[in-house]
Amino acid sequence: NDINFMEYYHNSQVHFKLGLSDSFGKSSAEDGFEILNYSREIDSELNTNQVPVLTINIGRGSHDELIDYLSQLVDECDMEGKDNSLLCSNDDPHDSYSIEAQGDAKKCGKESEKEKEIDVDNSVEIVQSRTNEGTIFHGVTYLGCASISAPRSEAEIQRTMATLNQHIKGNQAMDVSVCIPCDSEGSVVVYEAETETEITHFKIHRILFCAKGAPETFEAPCFAFTCAHGGSSDTAMFQCHVFRCHVIEAVPKILRSFAAAFSKTPRGSSITDSASKEFQDKAKEYFNFEVTLEMQEDDGKGNYTTTPKDKTCFKLRVNVERKLLLTVSQTGSSSGKELEIERCFGILISPGRNVKQSDMHLLETMSMTSNGHGDRRRYTITAYWDPTESVFRLLNEETPRDMRVFMTIAVDLVIDNIQEPVRFVIETRASIYPQNERFWYFTRRQLVQQFSLCLRETVDGYEVLDIQTSGELDRPKMSINLPSLQSLTGGNFIARSPSVSSLTTPNGVDEDDDSDEPLMSGTGDVSKDCPEDELALWNEVLTEWRQMLHQKNKPKKLAALVRRGIPEALRGEVWQLLCGAQNNPEMMDSYRVLINKDCSCEQVIERDINRTFPAHEFFRQTGGVGQDSLFKLSKAYAVYDDEIGYCQGLSFLAAALLLHMPEEQAFCVLVKIMFDYGMRDVFKEDFQVLHLRLYQLDKLMEDTMPDLSSHLKDLGIESHMFASQWFLTIFTAKFPLFLVFHILDFFLYMGVDTVFQVALALLTLSKKELLTLDFEGVLKYFRISLPKKYKSEETARLLIKTAAAIKTKKLKKYEKEYITMKEQEKYDEDPVTRLERENKALRLANLRLDRENDDLAHELVTSKIYLRNEVDKLTDELEHALKELETKKRLLGETAEDKKCLESEVFQVKEMLKRELKKSEVENTRNAAIIGDYKVICSQLSERLEKEQVGYNDTIAGYKKKLKSLGVTDEDVITPATPTLDETPPDLGEALHQLRTLELELAQTKLALVEAECKNQDLNHELTAVINEVQNSKNTWFHKTLTSLREAARKEVKEGKSDAT
Repeated sequence: NDINFMEYYHNSQVHFKLGLSDSFGKSSAEDGFEILNYSREIDSELNTNQVPVLTINIGRGSHDELIDYLSQLVDECDMEGKDNSLLCSNDDPHDSYSIEAQGDAKKCGKESEKEKEIDVDNSVEIVQSRTNEGTIFHGVTYLGCASISAPRSEAEIQRTMATLNQHIKGNQAMDVSVCIPCDSEGSVVVYEAETETEITHFKIHRILFCAKGAPETFEAPCFAFTCAHGGSSDTAMFQCHVFRCHVIEAVPKILRSFAAAFSKTPRGSSITDSASKEFQDKAKEYFNFEVTLEMQEDDGKGNYTTTPKDKTCFKLRVNVERKLLLTVSQTGSSSGKELEIERCFGILISPGRNVKQSDMHLLETMSMTSNGHGDRRRYTITAYWDPTESVFRLLNEETPRDMRVFMTIAVDLVIDNIQEPVRFVIETRASIYPQNERFWYFTRRQLVQQFSLCLRETVDGYEVLDIQTSGELDRPKMSINLPSLQSLTGGNFIARSPSVSSLTTPNGVDEDDDSDEPLMSGTGDVSKDCPEDELALWNEVLTEWRQMLHQKNKPKKLAALVRRGIPEALRGEVWQLLCGAQNNPEMMDSYRVLINKDCSCEQVIERDINRTFPAHEFFRQTGGVGQDSLFKLSKAYAVYDDEIGYCQGLSFLAAALLLHMPEEQAFCVLVKIMFDYGMRDVFKEDFQVLHLRLYQLDKLMEDTMPDLSSHLKDLGIESHMFASQWFLTIFTAKFPLFLVFHILDFFLYMGVDTVFQVALALLTLSKKELLTLDFEGVLKYFRISLPKKYKSEETARLLIKTAAAIKTKKLKKYEKEYITMKEQEKYDEDPVTRLERENKALRLANLRLDRENDDLAHELVTSKIYLRNEVDKLTDELEHALKELETKKRLLGETAEDKKCLESEVFQVKEMLKRELKKSEVENTRNAAIIGDYKVICSQLSERLEKEQVGYNDTIAGYKKKLKSLGVTDEDVITPATPTLDETPPDLGEALHQLRTLELELAQTKLALVEAECKNQDLNHELTAVINEVQNSKNTWFHKTLTSLREAARKEVKEGKSDAT
């Protein structure tokens, strides 16, 4: 199912360059296929007489088909009388195109010189003559040419030589004469042997490699050379031209002539003043850089969102911090060299345009990263801009709605081998809005500008001569590559003039440019703006539609609204309603399962998604969100529909859906389109349905546009050459997005008939141009000019309006005619031919089944070996696990025993603790009673002391009274000193002594009590700590420590009691 959009249509008759591999030269970077050459004119310098042309039917041009065709061609006898052919291209050489063939040619020449000279038999004559232009070799037969993917691979050249020498024989070949020049500025000229008219010529510097046939083989008298055709390295195609000499001894002489031509320069050449000037011009080198500017603003949540931009200016808000993203990449150079950017020297901003160096203001915070390699390397520079600074006042004030403010942004780059920094200056405009302004519908456009850097090589590196730019560019118009520019400008990359309009296409030019670059898929912006009255009509229709979904009817006003185009904001919902894919949770759940399954088409899908909608930013980044979603969607459908699998072209339709809805909903709509709209039938059964639709289109063209149909038939152009892609992709591959979405609106409402209506509308509106073009012009018009014609919304709406007015009522009639015609062809077909074809098909099927059987057998053996290894591995793991289980069980038993021992020990400790606590409580109670008794005794003694003191005082007072009555004064009485204990009365002294003794005992008892309480408290703490330690460490020796502590405690208690007594 991996097809090239039927560009090489099965059994179609086209003028085709033979291809010996799956690669037909340089393919398109966007969609992977390219029509090699349908030109009926072989060379612009050919004689006006008709050149013999070999018309070959080789299917898709693969190596096997070529051999099969040539084998059948040999067996046919009716080829006599038909014209022979020599298909070759005569593209003019290009000064900037790098030719590296001299070394290879010298290699061929050295190999030829090493051979010994062969003595030619007298009966054999090498027909050779010399002229001023070169050496002419007669007796040479031209076997043909073939496209080749590796022009310097001698093995591939030998294979091509063997194939053509084996199958091109007799009257199928052409007798020619070959003239090889004397120097490297000449051309190899091929003449017809009989008329001596020039057939074609090849510039020496375009020849890449020469080789002769292997000795002692049928190819020994053959030689071949490879030649480059095309104006640039991007569009170059390589061909291998094969010749056979009538005399084998002529081959080494021819190779020596080639070697001499490669090594010699023309004599007598002098450098004139003009040549010197041209040399100086060639010393200049031009490098093309592309700078992309994107602005982002702080959203207040710590993130930055892209600022809106229309075709003329950025839309900014006041007092909002901004971030600038500049992407710099080199898109080409006149010499093929690449300049490496070492760092960014700074980013500067200034209001206005044409500002001075001193008016620019440097942004401080800046960083630079690079990704990719080679000519795809991109440098991303990030800088933060605070617009509240006073120098940016003009860029931070609101502007009137109809006013714009100019701003200049410059980036200084330090480039390797360039001594001074290179400055790229971008001038743009901006509208400043209030801080709370909200932009509902806007397109995230980037400002893209190309710069031409003119350098001159010096001793120390490069010197900057000039930097030019063409202003802001549109992304779709930037795809002109350097080699094509050089061919347009005659070898000079950029003319030294104030304008560089030849380099790029500015915004103001006409949309219908004449460049040879096809329109990239995914080109164009689709506006989400919609008039309020239109939205009101759609709101009314959608409300009515939702209410009648169960009836499977559609509103009456829907047809007119769809023809005018569905609003972009509503397309996702309306497309699901049109195809009946809304509210399908089962299909969404199956999608989530399918994306996790393996798919054999993953490599093909990955190759296709890189060239699907490359012009759209959502799918542009390799490995980005868009490409990842497209990969999963394509893979899920390939797994879901295993009969069809993945088909090339399916990714374009899937990409159009992903731009309007999430992956799950896009998958549901894609399944509906493929099954309910019959799109999958186009890819089934050898594309029989596609053949049918092309036949129907041919008949409709004959009815509606007979003059155009006759013109295309006269040119030999069949509908499959331009319309196959339309039916396979529903116009999504080449046309602008606005038209693609509008066609899908029409298609989902009307069905497959829409494709015929749009196709006829395209042909009707392009009828005048097509009638004036030749074969190549028509094909180029369909590939390049036709998609560019509908880049504006006005022309796209005109196309849809024209398509809606076309009637396709005869499609059923033409379908019956086609079926009848095919049945009649089968009936009229020779039974032998039919059986041979069926036999061949069965053989191919048998070979395919054999290969599948071998693959399955190999897979089975591999699976058995893998399973056996897995079983052995699991057995070893099981044994190891059982051993570990036994070890764990044993450890578990031991642990259980330890647990029981520890539990008993803990129980004993608890009982011991209880006993000790009881003893402590009893001792505390006894001590408390003793203390209480001591207190009672002390109180009694205190009372007794007070009574004795009172009695003493009374006795003294009595004595004093008696002495006073006797007439003795206090002075006459000698007061004795304070009596001591011994001098006191016996009763009083004894009482005082006993009192002091009791007080001393009381104090000692109190002190012993306090010490006992402290020790008791310490013992309790130690006991608690020991119990915790036992519970934590499970130490079996704990009872010894506890016993020792208990004995120490008892000993201290006894000592305390003895001290107390």
